[in-house]
Amino acid sequence: MAKFDLEALRHSTAHLMAAAVQELYEDVKFDIGPSTEDGFYYDFDLAHRFTPDDLATIEQAMRKLVNKRLPFERFELSRDEAETLLKEQGQTYKLERLAAVPEGEVISFYRLGDFVDLCRGPHVENSGQIAAFKLLTIAGSYYRGDENNPMLQRIYGTAFEDKKAMNDYFQMLEEAKKRDHRKLGRELDLFSFSDTVGPGLVLWHPKGAFVRHTFETYWRDAHYKNGYDMLYTPNLGRSALWETSGHLDFYKDSMYSPMEIDEQNYYVKPMNCPFHIEIYKSRIHSYRELPLRWAELGTVYRYEKSGTLHGLLRVRGFTQDDAHIICTPEQIEHEISEVLRFSLQVWKDFGFKEIKPYLATRPAKAVGEPERWDLAIKSLEKAVADAGLVCEIDEGGGAFYGPKIDLKIKDAIGREWQTSTIQFDFNLPDRFDMTYIGDDGKKHRPFMVHRALLGSIERFFGILVENYAGAFPLWLAPEHARIMPITDRQHDFAVKVLAELKQLGFRVSLDDRSESVNAKIKNARNERIPYMLVIGDREVENGTMAVRSRREGQLGEMDIKQIADKMRLEIENKEC
Repeated sequence: MAKFDLEALRHSTAHLMAAAVQELYEDVKFDIGPSTEDGFYYDFDLAHRFTPDDLATIEQAMRKLVNKRLPFERFELSRDEAETLLKEQGQTYKLERLAAVPEGEVISFYRLGDFVDLCRGPHVENSGQIAAFKLLTIAGSYYRGDENNPMLQRIYGTAFEDKKAMNDYFQMLEEAKKRDHRKLGRELDLFSFSDTVGPGLVLWHPKGAFVRHTFETYWRDAHYKNGYDMLYTPNLGRSALWETSGHLDFYKDSMYSPMEIDEQNYYVKPMNCPFHIEIYKSRIHSYRELPLRWAELGTVYRYEKSGTLHGLLRVRGFTQDDAHIICTPEQIEHEISEVLRFSLQVWKDFGFKEIKPYLATRPAKAVGEPERWDLAIKSLEKAVADAGLVCEIDEGGGAFYGPKIDLKIKDAIGREWQTSTIQFDFNLPDRFDMTYIGDDGKKHRPFMVHRALLGSIERFFGILVENYAGAFPLWLAPEHARIMPITDRQHDFAVKVLAELKQLGFRVSLDDRSESVNAKIKNARNERIPYMLVIGDREVENGTMAVRSRREGQLGEMDIKQIADKMRLEIENKEC
């Protein structure tokens, strides 16, 4: 079933659930019931408090409605007629939703049996087409997402075109539980959070810090090779900076309270962009110097509600792998093609092969001349075409300050993640009056592109952990190999092997505990160690090790040079 049809199916199943709830309980007030990426939900206000046991009862009522093959009937009303209907139904939330419908827009309803809902649609033809669904969880949800509004009850569910697709989905969820980066972060001793430190603030443990160091080193080296220069900027700035950038006007709710220094207000930074612009403005630039490609691993702080925090994927302090490209209009097409090529190469180096671009175009309200928007969109479209990719167009979905490309990747179990963003900005160059001297000797406004490649270091690390289920490829692994002497007789030789491999630059440890070799191997497997080097009396006599690979199994005996050469080649090739 096509994506559009699946969205219609899930939205229809939300209506089906609402119809069942109306049938089972009294005085139900409804808010919204949209489809989501993985299913649907509906928000209810009623005296009865839902419990997990209620979900089975509601599902049973839904299946009865499916068997009746009730049609989804669309009808339109004038605004006055719609208000009258909703008042008669006592649907106060729907009345407020109706008030938000723009004047002149068609007001449509859908009827499913006795249930009538203010809705744009679309829907399937009848309830009999809803073949496979499951109600999942119950949650609280503030009306319109505002904690000052009433708390509604939300029921989440999912629906698929058939039972096989639904079973595959639940198998994926089970696999996702095993890969949960929060669980693996604890088990593999990678990172933690502390209530004493504060929610949403990550504490990196030695193993996690080493993986981070490894991919940050790769990131910096790759940027230098691709013509970028590195910047470092402060973690806070005076209020005047954020007033000029517009953050205090439009973004203040996500910024932390100011601190007073020398009778001036300073804010910890939510973004790096204004600092990069100030570096640009520190002197006059000629067109001959452009393009400038500036990158920074800059830590920023944003206020996120505690209920939205989610391990490394949603935090309050995070490091953006930020970059800004400042160039002339004539250079923009080439620059966008290069940044897309670079982004795709980095994701492939980390083992992600399925990458899809999404292009968001000019919204109704936008800053910047239409000609600049047209040139920007054309450059984004050409870059996608040149890369041999097919993008999905989000018509009018760009930010008010510029169009963008978002890259989404699929991980090892088929989940799609939002990652890289290539974002034009026609707003900040105007606000900060950025200029360069053209070949005509006059001042001109440069193009500015924001580019976050990994998104944030924290979120990327969480995705990486889940994609590999903690079993990092050798070039990223915090530990390359573990040496395991069978008895104390092999200890001296094991220490010699350890010293030589460390001298060659490998991350190696020695497990010399008084445990059986099988117990040592089991422990190494649980810790996702790539290579296990077992040493017995025969190996000491031969100057070798019995090598066991996490990926390839038993590899037989190897001496130090052989295992070193094998690991070095695997690291250099970034095998994933």
